[in-house]
Amino acid sequence: MTHPRPPAPRFYYSAPAACPYVPGRTERRIFADISGPTAAFSYDMLSEAGFRRSLGFAYRPACPTCNACVAVRIPVRDFAFLRSWRRVLARNADLTVAWRPAQATTEQFDLFRRYQTSRHTDGDMAAMDRSEFRGMVETGAIDTGVAEFRDPSGALLAASLVDRMSRGLSAVYTFLDPGHPGRSLGTNAILWMIREARETGLDHVYIGYWIAERRKMAYTARFRPLEALTVEGWRPLDTTASPSGF
Repeated sequence: MTHPRPPAPRFYYSAPAACPYVPGRTERRIFADISGPTAAFSYDMLSEAGFRRSLGFAYRPACPTCNACVAVRIPVRDFAFLRSWRRVLARNADLTVAWRPAQATTEQFDLFRRYQTSRHTDGDMAAMDRSEFRGMVETGAIDTGVAEFRDPSGALLAASLVDRMSRGLSAVYTFLDPGHPGRSLGTNAILWMIREARETGLDHVYIGYWIAERRKMAYTARFRPLEALTVEGWRPLDTTASPSGF
């Protein structure tokens, strides 16, 4: 008995626009609609091809003259918790982590607004209102949750919107309290995802795009070993070479 093949997602191209990451360049993206009963299957396949999720769509850069954005992921079984990582974990050992459904709360939104005001005033998300924030958290959720990190008093210090796929976790977005720079809360959230993936038998943590020319996004290269998607498939990231795209 043969089973019908799941319908392929529909793809769309965005109109050319100014690149938000590298000044003077033009950005274009390809989108795939991943809504409907085969959303999880489509998302798994597209993640292997370097796509990320936003709402009910998966996307990746498709810029005709630039390949600066490189999809990267952490192979969690090979990741070594070096001394620097252990220091971050020790600084945050007093935090408790709870996995919540993908349902936006006022507390999360207030934290998100403080984070945007402090760190990303020039970004597209800086003007996001409560309704748009709810859409980011709740729309298109597949097997999605919010990891909340709280201090002993119960204060919410960080939150990560995370997709759970068949072979890995995808870090959709993390926002944190800017009043605790010494904790390295963003790094701690990624380390938690690595541990969570490893303990639940998953292979990878997808952490977005590495852009060598963008300081705010180049930090991802610190998580070694790190795999990058090249024209030859997923390979160890070489930060000394020119980015390879599709």
